[in-house]
Amino acid sequence: MTAGKSDSDMGFREFNVGFDDDGIRLDRWFKRHLPETSYTTVAMWARTGQLRVDGARATPGDRIAAGQMLRVPPPEADKATADVDKPKRVRERVILSDEETELAQGMVIHKDFQAFVLNKPPGLATQGGTKTTQHVDGLLDALQYDNEGRPKLVHRLDKDTSGALLVARTSRAAAFFAKAFSGRTARKVYWALVVDVPSIEDGMIELPIAKQPGTGGEKMHVDEAEGAPARTRYRVIELAGNRAAWVELQPFTGRTHQLRVHMAAIGHPIVGDGKYGGAAAFLTGGISRKMHLHARRIKVDHPDGGSIDVTAELPTHFAESLKQLGFEEKLGDDLVLDEKTAPTREQMKSRAKAHAKSVRKERKGERRGRGVVEEKKPGAKPGAPRTGAPKTGGPRTGAGSKFGAPRSGPRVEGAKPAGRGRPGGAGKPGPRSGPGTR
Repeated sequence: MTAGKSDSDMGFREFNVGFDDDGIRLDRWFKRHLPETSYTTVAMWARTGQLRVDGARATPGDRIAAGQMLRVPPPEADKATADVDKPKRVRERVILSDEETELAQGMVIHKDFQAFVLNKPPGLATQGGTKTTQHVDGLLDALQYDNEGRPKLVHRLDKDTSGALLVARTSRAAAFFAKAFSGRTARKVYWALVVDVPSIEDGMIELPIAKQPGTGGEKMHVDEAEGAPARTRYRVIELAGNRAAWVELQPFTGRTHQLRVHMAAIGHPIVGDGKYGGAAAFLTGGISRKMHLHARRIKVDHPDGGSIDVTAELPTHFAESLKQLGFEEKLGDDLVLDEKTAPTREQMKSRAKAHAKSVRKERKGERRGRGVVEEKKPGAKPGAPRTGAPKTGGPRTGAGSKFGAPRSGPRVEGAKPAGRGRPGGAGKPGPRSGPGTR
């Protein structure tokens, strides 16, 4: 989301919809980016014609597309239209048990006037849901301390994913961090153990993701036709023979279960991720069956200047698995967090517009000028395009190779073939063997 200059002397604001917000309701957009603006105010702006999308009147329930331009009244209009006679609702502070308070405060690994960074343990959900009674959001009252406002989540981690989780302490910080995440200026680095050895040691996966039909939205899958754009960079840190690899993952979009779906789609599911990798996601030799996905580091600009750059220690099961496979944590931390694969604002805007345009055309029933599906020959067997790794030979190496995706599938950029020992080519030690190999 990017703000532009006002379109009139009245001070209207303009925002460009980012591709991470493609397809969401307009009222949801306000919750993400202008949380200080109430739903009542948004509805009033819509009724009076002050709220516009690409110049047309809009309602809170309208769905917006990436690349569209929103026109929003000035901040003063929010205060001017507030119902002064209606008393403000004051949320009562939840009284937590000593155990819950200790759990919450024990997760804090960074604290300042605007933010906390927590090291979330595996098995603890970020937010509540069906049959989920204990979660990070429910523990945040323990971190309010003397502040008037309750801390606020600005992003989330899967229940079985551990690691760095940013929490805002003020409304101003929450809005600031929300813009950082939607604008992709926040950087997140994950560590994962994956099954088998990727043929390319440094690549970018570009596979669109959508909710898998029939799962109630609880599972995602690769969907070339209707999926939202998703990009993940991975780098191989070290190998355990030819059966497992330790990788660094950097998401450049924020789709649900993105890292898990992408790694499974290229034939290298995350160890312990039975949901997307099935039985093949588990290693023998005493390696834990828990998920081996950890948010190792988060780096984001600070509302008061400077930046927050925090590293989260590994959970016990992950650290023990690294030791069993003969890996040294220092090797992962030695990788430089560079910017060479981060898309520019212009690239993101161009891709967002192209994606939004193609989705709108498909919804109207129009055929694309390119990519028309050829008629199958008589006798051809129906079936969906493969999303996994090829059955033999493994993924092809080299720039532009495709990891078992349809013909219009992802390209892997910056490809360097992974060696059979540590990544790096000739002269490095040979393959490691150990109890984790199959």
